[in-house]
Amino acid sequence: MSRGKATRQARGRDLKAELAEQYVTVRARSRAGIAEEMPEAYKDVAEVVEVMEGAGLTRTVARLKPFAVIKG
Repeated sequence: MSRGKATRQARGRDLKAELAEQYVTVRARSRAGIAEEMPEAYKDVAEVVEVMEGAGLTRTVARLKPFAVIKG
């Protein structure tokens, strides 16, 4: 989904509360900044890895879990 579509889809939602339920702390200057980064705005990384591996472009060697993201 595009960032614009994510922003439109976020209207009327309390994104900070939704992310807090997932133990994600957000500090942003604007609500639009949070909407652009909401989880639905990103492809499922497991699907991307599977496609890349199926195409013979990559080989899975580890699965990482992020603990922090800084956007600036």
